[in-house]
Amino acid sequence: MSTKEIQDLLKLVSKLELSEFKMKDGEFSLSIRTKHFVSGENGPITIGSPAPVMSMPTAPVYAPPSAAPAPSAAPSAAPASANAEDDQADVDESNYLAVKSPMVGTFYRSPSPDKPVYVKIGDTIASGDTVCIIEAMKLFNEVESEVSGKIVKVLVEDAQPVEYDQVLFLVDPKG
Repeated sequence: MSTKEIQDLLKLVSKLELSEFKMKDGEFSLSIRTKHFVSGENGPITIGSPAPVMSMPTAPVYAPPSAAPAPSAAPSAAPASANAEDDQADVDESNYLAVKSPMVGTFYRSPSPDKPVYVKIGDTIASGDTVCIIEAMKLFNEVESEVSGKIVKVLVEDAQPVEYDQVLFLVDPKG
């Protein structure tokens, strides 16, 4: 099972608010337990035998207090966290698309400390371009943009933890 398939499965489990999900396909097993899990509540959904080999907890879907979650290609009005780049002050976020975290982990803007960042404010990106890395369970996963445009805001500092579906970058599609 590919990383993208696992990410899609995590999104589905979160969307359906399942408490537990288990899957086995040949040698591959997957067990997911979410924040909705309460012992004794509706049994787990199991595909194949219930012998989990790998367990990946999911995090709650990030949503601003007064806004509903938006798909990654839709405009977002997520609050900005503090960032070292000073030229990001007071940007009208309603007209921008969001690049969101596909998983829980640690956000890195560059492939290593001695290398330049993947993208910075003012850079133009296309769908499929690598914009950052998220480390999850000692694996470094390149995050590809699902949108095209110009980076207008970086919402997460380097080496900070991120949640599933948290907005990482704002992109001006007209840029």
